[in-house]
Amino acid sequence: MKRFLTTLTTIVILGLGVSSCQVRSGQNSPAQVSPLPQDPLMQVYFNQSQANQYKETDRQLTRSGDDLEALVVEAIESAQSSVAVAVQEIRLAKVAQALIDKHRAGVRVQVIIEDSYNHSLPELLNNLNTQDEGEGENDREASKVKNLLGLIDRNQDGSTSTEELLSGDAIYMFRQASVPLIDDRADGSKGSGLMHHKFLIIDDRLVVTGSANLTPSDVHGDLLAPETRGNANHLLRLDSPALAQIFRQEFDLMWGDGPDPKKDSRFGVKKPQRSPQTATLGSTIVTVKFSPNESKSPWEKSTNGLIAQTLKTTTQEANLALFVFSDQRLADTLKAAHQRGATVRALIDPGFAFQNYSEGLDLLGVALPGRNCRIEANNDPWQPPLTSVGVPALAIGDKLHHKFAVLDQQTVITGSHNWSASANNQNDETLLVFTNPTVAAHFQREFDRLYGSASLGVPTDLQEKIADSQKRCNL
Repeated sequence: MKRFLTTLTTIVILGLGVSSCQVRSGQNSPAQVSPLPQDPLMQVYFNQSQANQYKETDRQLTRSGDDLEALVVEAIESAQSSVAVAVQEIRLAKVAQALIDKHRAGVRVQVIIEDSYNHSLPELLNNLNTQDEGEGENDREASKVKNLLGLIDRNQDGSTSTEELLSGDAIYMFRQASVPLIDDRADGSKGSGLMHHKFLIIDDRLVVTGSANLTPSDVHGDLLAPETRGNANHLLRLDSPALAQIFRQEFDLMWGDGPDPKKDSRFGVKKPQRSPQTATLGSTIVTVKFSPNESKSPWEKSTNGLIAQTLKTTTQEANLALFVFSDQRLADTLKAAHQRGATVRALIDPGFAFQNYSEGLDLLGVALPGRNCRIEANNDPWQPPLTSVGVPALAIGDKLHHKFAVLDQQTVITGSHNWSASANNQNDETLLVFTNPTVAAHFQREFDRLYGSASLGVPTDLQEKIADSQKRCNL
């Protein structure tokens, strides 16, 4: 117990404060644009939308954006027979409570999360106190504890009561209510690449999916960083029994026998090869592809292959808002579209945009050697380079977490799937492709919002980094 309290106090002292100099100015502005019409069967919402505003419960902050947490809670509360959730991480207590209420009311509730996040605060603290992990692993666990403490310890006294845990720790709440929950170790492994899905299925009819995890940082912003507005994210609300059935097949592969000990769940590369499937919502055909793909399967039949196939249809413009962009063949496909006359604009999260493996560098016409002085295989810096590639202006602590492209203002590529080899070959992921000008207009507006204040081109610090690498590697 003494060590438990020491760890808790140390984390509180060292980690909870955020200096105001670390963030850009706030964005407590009223709605700035008129709402766009929504398709009745395919609605899309953005947590930083300038067409709406809401008041956050935790920070008591009125801010621009769609309340994605309220959207999810409303969907869960509408359930009459079943709620199936496959989301990398759940930390929103209102979402947890809505699921618990449905479970207690006799609705079938099933929850799947990534194993790295299947820990309550007491479990994380116990792990820190008892495990002899490497320094890096301990740092990661301490970071998780710090973030959870900020969410649960409302009076910030360095301890958490049972009442605080039952109202603020989603995993603890699930445990106490006996909500059926598994993670990607249920197949007998140590966990798949990542269980990276972000979808809910309600009554085998309604699907809620997109780029957002069900966490404060992905939806609202960090409780102790008042300038944050949450990682830039979106969620789709799709009303279709046919589409829900496609998602249910994927869910059931992962669920298997659920928490029972048969280990017949299938995650990651243990899943069979799955081809794209389609469902019709009104006049819109939605194509769904789940990752990962068998390593022996041709790349063209993979999820990234479907992205490339869709990019090839571009005739006028391709606008990308991506967390990660690291697949060379997708960059090559975009280059071909650009050479055909299509305008290409791309925004990439600042944490990934200028890494040596980022395809954003190709589009900018530069190459950055790695630590071993090697350039990525088949690297192809564009000449002439684009001046329409860069990073969005975000509050420090927020990320560009979208994974979408808008083609010719009518076709949308989106989902949980990052444009990377890991997403393609290792992770449990979702990709959706559809042509619907009404829905595409929402994604285009979000791209334009981000692009309007973005920093474009090769920044000075990257130029210096490239020059230093060239000297170091004698290039």
